[in-house]
Amino acid sequence: MSFRNDDISRDRLEALAAFQRLVHFKFKNASLLNRALTHRSCVNEDPHSHGNNERLEFLGDAVLGLVTAARLFVALGDKSEGDLARIKSFVVSEDTLSDIAARLGLDALLLVGKGEERSGGRNKKAILADALEAVLGAAYIDAGFDKTQELVLSFINPEIEKVLTDRHRKDYKTLLQEYAQKWHHCYPEYELDRKTGPDHDRTYWMKCTLLGMAYGPASGKTKKDAEQAAGAMAYDAIIAAGGTEAERLLASRRL
Repeated sequence: MSFRNDDISRDRLEALAAFQRLVHFKFKNASLLNRALTHRSCVNEDPHSHGNNERLEFLGDAVLGLVTAARLFVALGDKSEGDLARIKSFVVSEDTLSDIAARLGLDALLLVGKGEERSGGRNKKAILADALEAVLGAAYIDAGFDKTQELVLSFINPEIEKVLTDRHRKDYKTLLQEYAQKWHHCYPEYELDRKTGPDHDRTYWMKCTLLGMAYGPASGKTKKDAEQAAGAMAYDAIIAAGGTEAERLLASRRL
């Protein structure tokens, strides 16, 4: 696998340099970083491209998982394996990683194909999360484990703190489902209410029904996001109405 900086334009190199200053990590080979920020859709449309970020994402996922698990193991010696696994699932989730990637400006740095661009690909959570993991894979190849660990912890430590202080993004669909199963032996149901906007910029509106009550519709750029929003509306309504069972369940999920 070869990477050459002279294949990258000056403007692109300057943009990559600005990112490196932001994250306080200097790549010896900027082409590694450039590859990490190249989506496969760009390669599919450009026969002169030197490859996409999928292999780097595979490596970065492993590095991220190891660093996060080791950090939790050392820092939270009083927590069970189940608690550690649950914290880790929040910290390395697609939602968390895509939020970090967006804050770091990876959406603007991503190289995507024209079709993916038209469909809003550079802002898709999965693509952003994968790009961040690819950057970590590139960092590992470029500088080794110790320096990459420092980079990972620089943005993972605040996310761990959010979970420990209950300020992280909740998975309301799961919370609502666990509440419904435990106390009412049923499941919430989700139904598409409507879609709005053009094909390349859809907004979905979903309703959540539980125990004969409908909540929503709530919106999201994907059906999954809209379902989460509808689930949050339902769960918040149950709490507001004095759903003590839900409150106990939520408390049991906190660490």
